[in-house]
Amino acid sequence: MTRFLTRVAELACRRRGRMLLGWILATIVIVGIGSSLAGEYEADYNTPGSESKAASELTEQRFDGYSGQEIYVVWKDEGGARSPAARAQLDKFFSEAEQVEHVSEHAPIRISENGEIGSTTLPLTVPGWEVKKEDGEKLIDAAESNSGNGLEIKLGGDPIYAAQEAASPEGLGFLGGAIVLLIAFGSVVAAGLPLIIALVGLAISSGGLIALLANVVDVPDWTTAVSGLIGIGVGIDYALLVLTRFRSELDDGRTRHDAIVASVVTAGRSVMIAGATVVISVLGLALTGLPYMYGVAISASLAVLVVMLAAISLLPSMLAYLGHRVDKLRIPFLGRRKLTDESGKESPAARWSHAVQRRPWTAAIVATVILLALAAPALGMRLGFPDAGNDPPDTMTRQAYDLNTEGFGAGTNGPLVIAAEIPGPESRSDVEALADRLRDEPGVKFVADPIINEGSDAAMFTVIPSGSPQDEETQDLVKRLRDDVLPDQLGDSGITAQVGGVTAALEDQSEYITGRMPVFIVGVVGLSFLLLLIAFHSPLISLKAGIMNLLSVGAAYGVMTLVSKGGAVGELIGIDHEVPIAPFMPVMMFAILFGLSMDYEVFLISRIREEYLKDGNTSRAVADGLAKTARVITAAAAVMVVVFLAFLAAPDTFLKLFGIGLASAVFLDATLVRMVLVPAVMQLLGDRNWWIPGWLEKILPRIDVEHVAGAEGRA
Repeated sequence: MTRFLTRVAELACRRRGRMLLGWILATIVIVGIGSSLAGEYEADYNTPGSESKAASELTEQRFDGYSGQEIYVVWKDEGGARSPAARAQLDKFFSEAEQVEHVSEHAPIRISENGEIGSTTLPLTVPGWEVKKEDGEKLIDAAESNSGNGLEIKLGGDPIYAAQEAASPEGLGFLGGAIVLLIAFGSVVAAGLPLIIALVGLAISSGGLIALLANVVDVPDWTTAVSGLIGIGVGIDYALLVLTRFRSELDDGRTRHDAIVASVVTAGRSVMIAGATVVISVLGLALTGLPYMYGVAISASLAVLVVMLAAISLLPSMLAYLGHRVDKLRIPFLGRRKLTDESGKESPAARWSHAVQRRPWTAAIVATVILLALAAPALGMRLGFPDAGNDPPDTMTRQAYDLNTEGFGAGTNGPLVIAAEIPGPESRSDVEALADRLRDEPGVKFVADPIINEGSDAAMFTVIPSGSPQDEETQDLVKRLRDDVLPDQLGDSGITAQVGGVTAALEDQSEYITGRMPVFIVGVVGLSFLLLLIAFHSPLISLKAGIMNLLSVGAAYGVMTLVSKGGAVGELIGIDHEVPIAPFMPVMMFAILFGLSMDYEVFLISRIREEYLKDGNTSRAVADGLAKTARVITAAAAVMVVVFLAFLAAPDTFLKLFGIGLASAVFLDATLVRMVLVPAVMQLLGDRNWWIPGWLEKILPRIDVEHVAGAEGRA
């Protein structure tokens, strides 16, 4: 790896103009191609092999392509939901809405007890997530243009949610990162370089590669927000590490050329190992087996790979032009202290490390207890999908949800669809008996009359739960219907029935992901362990890193669970009542956080390893390594925390929780883990940190850790 990085550094320095021009042309070409050949952002959220998917396939085959999903239509008119004036406007709306692709004729209309609220659905011939955004916008336009004169028409459902305008958090994340960099460096030029790397990475990945990827695999519409913020965060971090090392080398009297080579060979190596770890962790999302996760995993990996390459090639070419001018345009009172301390004087970080190393058992136990205490609330984590009742009050989906709840109860927002295969017309009485049985079930508010298809070989009817789609009682109802009610009622009638609909589909996915979590965790942890083992040739350091990362991820789960409960803590980010945590969130957080935690582990251990190779003193190496990386790790973590907190500006509840979980994990990892647990545990292990069985040493490939240390001295 050293040879490769040296060549890259030489190329970036001696052919700086060509390197810079190459990146500019690549950005323009990739963004241009991505814009002209962009695919549709869509995803199949059906769970493989689930009962809800079977129900959807049955209704699609036997009921004119009905997908089991629909657009919810609800209206209110104080003059009466069936008044002639309201009816005329509604007829016009339905006429326009039913011309939209994949939208069928509306279902029978229900009127609330006070006569002011009406409700129906527009059945869809494809799942809601496959409806194009522009078709959702057409439906919204039709509802808004036909409202008025006392009538308000509101729509709900996946296509409406996707078509609503939503603020993108990437801009806020970028702005927050810029502020932290200005504070850290105190120079507009120095702060601007990592931002350029992040911006180039964002353009190439989100503006080009991910748009092209959408032609090949399912890519959810929220992928660009997640991968964009990850790319911005790690891009700034990686550039920060290389830039900080470059400034340090210049301050030590090295020439511009030698400073670039040294920074790319040392810090660049850490960047490559850290980036590879993040990519491996994120690609672990594919182990979930969910089709849409493949797109998320590849997209986030592309974002990381682009900024990783830019940090070791594009950034050095810009540094080759700037040299000492990298500190130009200084801002008064900011960035007066270096991000690294190479002076040999004992810095505050070194004194802190010595204090921890004097009482390693106390420090390790206290830090572990704090992390476990923060993780404790995760034991009460409730998985499920937040419903439209969590959308911002000014959105149409939330307004439709509230109107439906006012007129017909919260369960109207998430109906269940019972789809059944029947032997023939003679089974109608059995189907009707099942509907009567369901009407008497606890947790059921309303059951529509059964519909028999033209071939008399299938039946379908809608069940409205008493609770909202995200309520635990609704989840319990789905399980009870499947496990007890349907088998008991249908017996040997020859009828097979499945519970489908969006609510049931989301419940299926919750159970599926929960079952796949152990495989996913073992896969990600195992691959990351192997990568660190190859990088540092130390089983104990690799094992320690995995355990500590699990602690920080567990603490993040606990913080996220605490916030999801609502109350005073949740209200700080706009969650005023308890909401479930989307089941894919713990999986995605684990992949991302495990990779990012490894970033700081690699940054720190690489420098400790360099110091250890100088004189073989582990205790001194830990203190010196921490002293020389503490401020850069703190600055990098601060950037990442600010970037992830930008998720709080997103309207989606799951993105808010995602952001608070990621931000808290990075904060805890950069403080309790890197500044307390790492020095304490490495002090306790002593020379055993570097122990490796002889047979393992022989078979592991080497990526020149020793040469890295030597390169620093020769450059």
